[in-house]
Amino acid sequence: MILSSIRDNALALALFALITALLLSSVNNLTRDRIAQAERLAAQSALLEVVPSELHDNDMLLDTQPIPSQFWSLLGLENGGNVHIARYNNDPIAVIIPTISPEGYSGDIAMLVGVNVDGSVAGVRVVKHRETPGLGDKIELRKNLWILDFNGRSLSNTPRQKWAVKKAGGDFDQFTGATITPRAVINQLVNTLTYFDQDNERLFALEQTPKRQDK
Repeated sequence: MILSSIRDNALALALFALITALLLSSVNNLTRDRIAQAERLAAQSALLEVVPSELHDNDMLLDTQPIPSQFWSLLGLENGGNVHIARYNNDPIAVIIPTISPEGYSGDIAMLVGVNVDGSVAGVRVVKHRETPGLGDKIELRKNLWILDFNGRSLSNTPRQKWAVKKAGGDFDQFTGATITPRAVINQLVNTLTYFDQDNERLFALEQTPKRQDK
């Protein structure tokens, strides 16, 4: 009688554990898929802010090329990254380059920099930073239009000495009480455009990354 009760309890516990494990696995898979989808949408939204959808007809999230390791330090990337390529009718029109300035007032400033085929800036967006609210955070488009001043600029149409804040003789505004932050962004943009000048022929010579096939 006692052995039978123990056996029944053991079977009940095993069944409960199995059901719990199956439920946890299902919830985990569902949550993981939702998180992955949310991350994809966020990444896609950031790319589309730099190169809007009406300017290209490919999936920039999938059309990527790895950045050669010799350029990682120039772009502030410790573990590398991918360049996203925008195309129209399969012809490349721009690239979007991840880049990080280590010179921010409160730490790293991570950006996405779009560069047109002619070497001019298509757009810049700051995607992560820890700059002072009300001062350095004006590098965010939702806080200030300052970041749009780089659109159309290139190393060929803007002399190197003009890639600086106005108080240093450059073309770009500084923020009241915060000069370090805009200077960090400007310097890293120059680094990013320098990388583009050195690697653009390879990037534009590469064919479109094959799209994932649905199974």
